[in-house]
Amino acid sequence: MTKKIFALAMVSIVAATTFSCKEEVLPKPSSYLRLDYAEAKYSNFENECPFTFEMNADAIVKKGKNCDLTITYPKMKATIYLTYKPVNKNINNLLRDAQKLTFEHVIKADDILEQPYLNPDKKVYGMFYQVEGNAATNSQFYATDSTKHFVTGSVYFYAKPNYDSIMPAASYIKNDMQRLMETLKWKQ
Repeated sequence: MTKKIFALAMVSIVAATTFSCKEEVLPKPSSYLRLDYAEAKYSNFENECPFTFEMNADAIVKKGKNCDLTITYPKMKATIYLTYKPVNKNINNLLRDAQKLTFEHVIKADDILEQPYLNPDKKVYGMFYQVEGNAATNSQFYATDSTKHFVTGSVYFYAKPNYDSIMPAASYIKNDMQRLMETLKWKQ
């Protein structure tokens, strides 16, 4: 009986070594997931708030209190937060707060690029910020007519900030935020 078990074990060892001797296994090189998004289609957003703008038709907008809006991108797990404040002789405070919010990310940011926006025809003036690095937000802006209206916007992802990983989605939403800012109109 032990001879049969020994013979069976030897056959198993010979079979395993015969069939397992293939080419040497090499580790696969590091790679990244390629994320492609459909071309954005924009539609006009309007409600009872004192401003309108164009937004990505694939995004979902929800109104909060005082015309604060959230624009959600479920597929990208990201949200643009828009905050509206009326200007009541407090434009300097509103500008200071908007700039302070952006520069609080300087600890984690590699760079913060500022892009001024001026549209005298629509009376929209502001600043667009692109935050590079592992900061909590990658894009922010503020826009105002400097007498009645003030809007700020920032995007946040529902993930640990890793700039390399979220770069395609951050770039896509940055373009949407710039479109939103450039199409912003005040209601009279």
